[in-house]
Amino acid sequence: MKTSVKMTSIRLDTKLADNAVKALGARNRSEAVHIALREVVALRKFKELMAKHGGKLKFEAHGK
Repeated sequence: MKTSVKMTSIRLDTKLADNAVKALGARNRSEAVHIALREVVALRKFKELMAKHGGKLKFEAHGK
């Protein structure tokens, strides 16, 4: 997957950003923002899939 990175300027709560760096194991604030954005997008997609398919999927036991 090709990524596009562009310089931008946003206002951040620096304490929150620093806490995110620690919580996410990121190297810096920029990496923490990228990780957090990916997580939010993935969570939204998961919630949409669950709303659409929740309780409707059947799984067979492993090895059967």
